Amino acid sequence: MAHSHTDDLRLAHVLADNADSISMEHFQSADLQVATKPDATWVTEADRAVEEAIRRTLRSARTRDTVLGEEEGEQQGSVESSRTWIVDPIDGTSNYVRGVPVWATLIAIAEEGEVVASCVSAPALGRRWWASAGGGAWTGKSLMSARACRVSQVDRLEDASFSYASLGGWEEIGRLQEFTAMTRRCWRTRGYGDFWSYMLLAEGAVDVAAEPELKVWDMAALDVIVREAGGTFTGLDGRPGPWGANVLASNTHLHEAAMAYLGHFPDDADATWQPPRAPRADNVHDLASRRRTES
Repeated sequence: MAHSHTDDLRLAHVLADNADSISMEHFQSADLQVATKPDATWVTEADRAVEEAIRRTLRSARTRDTVLGEEEGEQQGSVESSRTWIVDPIDGTSNYVRGVPVWATLIAIAEEGEVVASCVSAPALGRRWWASAGGGAWTGKSLMSARACRVSQVDRLEDASFSYASLGGWEEIGRLQEFTAMTRRCWRTRGYGDFWSYMLLAEGAVDVAAEPELKVWDMAALDVIVREAGGTFTGLDGRPGPWGANVLASNTHLHEAAMAYLGHFPDDADATWQPPRAPRADNVHDLASRRRTES
């Protein structure tokens, strides 16, 4: 019998609680062990300990499910399953190593190619976000103490806040000139980077976010939160979801305009982008009590 998304979210919060305890114990430790992986990125003892703790719990609580993690790869469950837990134990390891508090544990559950629930926990910031398909996007301290997330209503790039990670990758995919042109078009640009850009987008504080090179564990947990907050989450080729090698996320109103600058279509791909379906009506939350003043 399939588990409900509510059950998955409850378990994701338990996993995040345990992850927070481990990661905070090592954060800013003078003897933190750091190594360089073959792809020249850093990994710490905290990354490995967090992922192993999550896997250990899932082996007991979700024996049938597959687990895909950044550090240990994919491990099949006890039976063939369409459900996969996707884990980035510490997103923002470079920040973690340098003592910058902007990092998080990303936990997502995908079913048949769609991310249906996730939790993003940033303990050094004292913040957490989560979402489930049809259940909305939320931020707070727990399932019982939360407020809804909703993207902004900004509909012109000239009024938009655009967040990114760094410049190097845009040059590598041949879009640096276009990226620079978009930054000049937007009202405001900031390099918040990593998960933080997309959580600010879901909360309506940022209007567009993009990165030219990512892995699925960097994106899966962010995808459903952005979508359930009313946003759009695609690759630079316009394909929905976190399954490509990069991401363009927006408040939906600005997606087509941002795609015109940043869209990157391989020679053998269809370069005609079509907007994804609008969010379902039952995902739209009544947030009149917390309206934002758009400037």
